[in-house]
Amino acid sequence: MRLLMLATGPFAVPTFRELYQTHHVVLALVTSPQRAQSGKPPAPPSPLREIALQHGTPVFDPEDVNSPEAQAQLRSYQADLLVVCDYGQILSAETLATARFGGINLHASLLPKYRGAAPINWAIYHGERQTGVSVIHMTPRVDAGPCVAQAVTDIGPDETAPELEKRLAEMGAWLVRRVLDSFEAGRLEALPQDSTKATRAPRLKKTDGLIDWSRPAEAIRNQVRAMEPWPRTYTFWRRDKGPPVRLIFGPVDVVPRQTPAEPGTVLQAQDGRLVVAAGQDAVAPRSIQPSGKRMMSIDEFLRGYKVQPGDRFGPE
Repeated sequence: MRLLMLATGPFAVPTFRELYQTHHVVLALVTSPQRAQSGKPPAPPSPLREIALQHGTPVFDPEDVNSPEAQAQLRSYQADLLVVCDYGQILSAETLATARFGGINLHASLLPKYRGAAPINWAIYHGERQTGVSVIHMTPRVDAGPCVAQAVTDIGPDETAPELEKRLAEMGAWLVRRVLDSFEAGRLEALPQDSTKATRAPRLKKTDGLIDWSRPAEAIRNQVRAMEPWPRTYTFWRRDKGPPVRLIFGPVDVVPRQTPAEPGTVLQAQDGRLVVAAGQDAVAPRSIQPSGKRMMSIDEFLRGYKVQPGDRFGPE
């Protein structure tokens, strides 16, 4: 088949590489424009552009893939299928129709759960034990097309979003190749998604990293794993003297707590150990990064920042 790859982000890299291991023809890479930053040297080509360059594949980077001009260019390739992954633009019905069989999309969740821009982060945040990848036959509704294939994997108890993303990207590349083989052989079955079971995975905001200390300690631990590498998970040390200090948490442990304490109260701050009460149990960070500083061990942090039992962590 004649394929167009529509991709921008790193999640798509293994899939793009895998297409060159098949007998299908990659006509072009359609990707987002690389924008120059004022006063800075041009950024190096993205990994996807590098792969295209290595294989002599043309790169098409329209500002708006749904514009009449972009659609005319897509039609000129006479593609059989659009392969879409981590592209960053929503495709209209007219854009999907520029390829003979429309498009398939690789998504990093078990659809219909976690439709949206950040499925990996929100699956970890909500404490899911399993996730996976889905390939759908695309419709103009985001992540809502019929599902043609899925693969499932367990989420490791300490796995962070970047670690899980890397595994799912490799799984997805294998699944897309399997779908292409089935598609060509006419063995592909498309199952409609149950929209009543759909959940959202919106793009992350900086405020998603702020700790709500009334949540259970295990939920806060999941938040730390989910909010890597951005926006990170943070709180504010509300000192008696001076403005609040923003603290970014590294990995944390859950500590059982028997005695009552207001959420966000520091329970222990000595001997290289910092323990903070949560809505259930308590949280013990393994490292902390004060605002404007580097990440520190707890022992190093407590030597420089005189946090005391009874101090409060919370919003600014």
